[in-house]
Amino acid sequence: MSHDRILILDFGSQVTQLIARRVREAHVYCEVHPNDVSEDFIREFNPKGIILSGSHLSAYEENTDQASQAVFTAGVPVLGICYGMQTMAQQLGGKVESGVGKREFGYAEVKSHGNSKLFEGIEDFKNEAGESMLKVWMSHGDKVTQLPEGFKVMCSTPSCPIAGMCDETRGFYAVQFHPEVTHTLKGREILNRFVLNICHAEPSWIMGDYVDEAVAKIREKVGDEEVILGLSGGVDSSVAAALIHRAIGEQLTCVFVDNGLLRKNEREQVRETFEKNMGLKLIVVDAVDRFMTALAGVTDPEQKRKIIGRLFVEVFQEEASKLSRAKWLAQGTIYPDVIESAGAKTKKAKTIKSHHNVGGLPDTLHLKLLEPLRDLFKDEVRELGVELGLPAEMVYRHPFPGPGLGVRILGEVKKEYADLLREADAIFIEELRAAGLYDKVSQAFVVFLPVKSVGVMGDGRTYEWVVSLRSVETSDFMTAQWSHLPYDLLGKVSNRIINEVRGINRVVYDISGKPPATIEWE
Repeated sequence: MSHDRILILDFGSQVTQLIARRVREAHVYCEVHPNDVSEDFIREFNPKGIILSGSHLSAYEENTDQASQAVFTAGVPVLGICYGMQTMAQQLGGKVESGVGKREFGYAEVKSHGNSKLFEGIEDFKNEAGESMLKVWMSHGDKVTQLPEGFKVMCSTPSCPIAGMCDETRGFYAVQFHPEVTHTLKGREILNRFVLNICHAEPSWIMGDYVDEAVAKIREKVGDEEVILGLSGGVDSSVAAALIHRAIGEQLTCVFVDNGLLRKNEREQVRETFEKNMGLKLIVVDAVDRFMTALAGVTDPEQKRKIIGRLFVEVFQEEASKLSRAKWLAQGTIYPDVIESAGAKTKKAKTIKSHHNVGGLPDTLHLKLLEPLRDLFKDEVRELGVELGLPAEMVYRHPFPGPGLGVRILGEVKKEYADLLREADAIFIEELRAAGLYDKVSQAFVVFLPVKSVGVMGDGRTYEWVVSLRSVETSDFMTAQWSHLPYDLLGKVSNRIINEVRGINRVVYDISGKPPATIEWE
């Protein structure tokens, strides 16, 4: 089935893929590509509309990134966001300057001038003068100071007179704020207006249809060759396994690696679910000692990730060598993995952290890469899992990082620390479920801190480890707020961990948002 498509050109923003997620939420297919794609690419992509992302760059600099002029001659609507607005203005004859007025970072109130299709009927409140106002999120120092010919001001703030502009004759729209983030309250409506009403894209991107499309693609790609998949028990690898199994059945072999960095009873649960209930071919590899030896003395988080990733590859290579027809390595890589690894497609964004399952596979692996979920966001993966008939408990399980507890143990990883963390984490999750809050928060876990503190237990002095509880709420995993859990619940969890997990005498709660923190600790 063919779908109408929106092309998103990435200039290096950390939230570019949030634009893609919002477009997908409107059931319109889209792809993110580097800003410097060729005219031929744009023509062959045949988009219904084009969106230009933000960036950490300045549009007025001589050697800065620009959109292809083909963007403005393709005959389709174009939406510029933040830097996308600035480069649109600069390229079409306007002017962008730095240091004019004050910078805007965070919450802002934008006045709509009521003269555009993009904002028509969309407002958060009216000011004292009866003018339509929008509550938005800004992140800029540079600003457009002169409109290109044919453009008019669409919205403004006191410090940014041109906070939005449009040339409706050509279908060009641009906003200085970020409609893709949840902090812009009407951001979803604005993007929907652009995609559905201005671009007239057909909302045909439905997970039920995607299953058949994905199955057909996998069969065509793999043929009669065998696939080996690294199964962790998490949502992504589980859905990938179910999807590939539907496509090629017995040609799939799943490998579960017990690296000593898993959640409590993970090994037993995976065997029960996939081997006994789903009938997948499953190989369980006990590699605890191997991983712990390799991680001994290593404290740097990036180095730990790389060691864990390298060992996973080695284990897969060894297991694949036992399967004469295994030609493919399947992974549950999803869009956020790619984003935070600097975007394999765009190579524009600054790296926040690497992911062991994103790119960079060595030639010695001798396996081709199969990533059927690579272009899906977490919520789309869950939808897909439901369509595939996976149990709700599995599909809606909180995300678990590829390196497992290796990134939730700060500093050096030891089996002793992992054992303590497993028990503490299981208690936290158990109490969240008992309180009916597990499905209401997006991700919750415990972090082991390489810190000891003095405590008093049974009238005696203790000197034991500290752990931190972490719970966040998010719709996209690109931004997140800490969960306002009941004090009674936090107290109960703390008491249980301290009383039941010998070696821990202090529990703290992380109240950091993303940004500036990440969801995971490292």
